[in-house]
Amino acid sequence: MVAAPVQPAPERRRFLFLQGPISPFFAEVAAGLRALGHEAWRINLCLGDRLFWRGPGAIDFCGRPSKWPDFLDGVYARHGITDLVLLGEQRPYHKPAIALARARGLAVTVTDFGYLRPDWVTLERDGMGAESRFPRDPPAIRALAARCPPPDLREHHRDSFATQARWDVLFHLTSLLPWPYRHYESFLLHPPIPAYLATGLRLLLRRRETRAAAETLERLAAPGVPLYLFAMQMETDYSIRAYSGFPDMDSAIAETVASFARHAPAEARLLVKVHPLDPGLKSWARRVRRIAAAQGVARRVAYLGGALPMERVIARCRGTVTVNSTVGVKAIAMGCATLPLGQAIYDVPGLAWQGGIDRFWREAPPPEPQLAEAFMRALAASLHVRGCYYTRPGLDVAVAGAVQRLHLGVLNAPIASPGTVSA
Repeated sequence: MVAAPVQPAPERRRFLFLQGPISPFFAEVAAGLRALGHEAWRINLCLGDRLFWRGPGAIDFCGRPSKWPDFLDGVYARHGITDLVLLGEQRPYHKPAIALARARGLAVTVTDFGYLRPDWVTLERDGMGAESRFPRDPPAIRALAARCPPPDLREHHRDSFATQARWDVLFHLTSLLPWPYRHYESFLLHPPIPAYLATGLRLLLRRRETRAAAETLERLAAPGVPLYLFAMQMETDYSIRAYSGFPDMDSAIAETVASFARHAPAEARLLVKVHPLDPGLKSWARRVRRIAAAQGVARRVAYLGGALPMERVIARCRGTVTVNSTVGVKAIAMGCATLPLGQAIYDVPGLAWQGGIDRFWREAPPPEPQLAEAFMRALAASLHVRGCYYTRPGLDVAVAGAVQRLHLGVLNAPIASPGTVSA
């Protein structure tokens, strides 16, 4: 397929990549940028990093974390870096890298899975979540949306969980080896081997747990019974620790259940749904039951395990509560009242409830339909590229979209005429 060419970037730039998706994504984006005349380097922090970087420009950092800022500042100066690209702006190695980059006036680009799911990738200037530059003001969102085409929210690319799991295991187990990065400190919250063993057990039980969750949902979704959803996130999600006041998911669940017990209608029921990729190191079913019993609402709070499709649950619910999960975006798109307990990109008047959790259960209205449409339109066109990290052709599409945005320097804004970039 031949696409209309776009104008070349006004200047050639020097990109430095840090840790990214556990995928060839960064290496292939760098190759695409080099083909357009830019330069690209990558700093490897662990042996796992080496596995997913092909091509020139690899720099090894084997020192202690205390030496990282000086080492990095030297790389910025020596290579004349103009752009920093990474995933996870709150990782311990990435926070000082971003601070130094901003002090030097470098452009910082952060990527991750899309706010939209399943086959979207985010590319944002400076950061995601609370660090995002995306407008939080409804008039500004509407103005941005007026410049954007309607989004095609159909799934075009199916990612591969098997490939993701295989590469994740390879990356983290390889990175446990001490040579040559003997001072590397992982960003993981849990040691990888126990997490993988627990995840394997969850996968074996997933079908049974999903079936039980479906039965629970159907049993509770009776006429006249208002259902509410608390959508859990993985505790390894850095946004929990960085962009909320909760140290873990237990605290967020406890606060939600306590408010539900005091202020929700007596006939209401609360569903606590686990993240489908949660490693299972904690027995969430037991913890939810214990928290609910302590608040005297054991019969009104139900746990949903397995991998029941989120759309199926949201469609039966009057309201959705989460910390800052992208489930909130899905709930808003489906017209469900939504409350983020953390700092979320969709915490916008008219989209998410602004009146606090205690009033949410009785007073929160659905999102404003026109504002929700504008939000989805602006979000898709200005912060995303299509594609995925772990399977082709979705990976090829994501690489091409990222190369185009980085080449043109167009982030947090729609590209006027998407097409093939040319040098």
